[in-house]
Amino acid sequence: MPTLKVTVGERDRLDERTRRRIEAAREGADIEDDQPTLNFGSYAELSRLLSPKNLELLQTVAEHDPESISQTAELVGRDYKQVHRNLSELHDIGVVEFEGGGPGRAKKPILAYDGLEIDIPFVDSDRNVGAAAP
Repeated sequence: MPTLKVTVGERDRLDERTRRRIEAAREGADIEDDQPTLNFGSYAELSRLLSPKNLELLQTVAEHDPESISQTAELVGRDYKQVHRNLSELHDIGVVEFEGGGPGRAKKPILAYDGLEIDIPFVDSDRNVGAAAP
């Protein structure tokens, strides 16, 4: 399983990299499958992923391989609805996947990556990502 690289405020650089990869593919060049990257536009967006409760959920799923969201909630000692909401948010950004979940079946949370590599620039070439929006 690959490691997910998490960045803040690098949209322009990532967009340019994507354009270069598309052009290389059109020209028939072999493209290595680079490390997957998730970019957040601000520190506030990143803080949702890195909240203590979300990190606890990720670690619990990694260590205990729970069979369901209910079991995950029990393991962390939290309410099912809160854990379901947090795992759904992590699913929406692609960090957690769910297995099962059909009628009468529990959804099993599974990590999509074996870890996160965080790259936090304090100053972007175009703007200061830590500054408040005007």
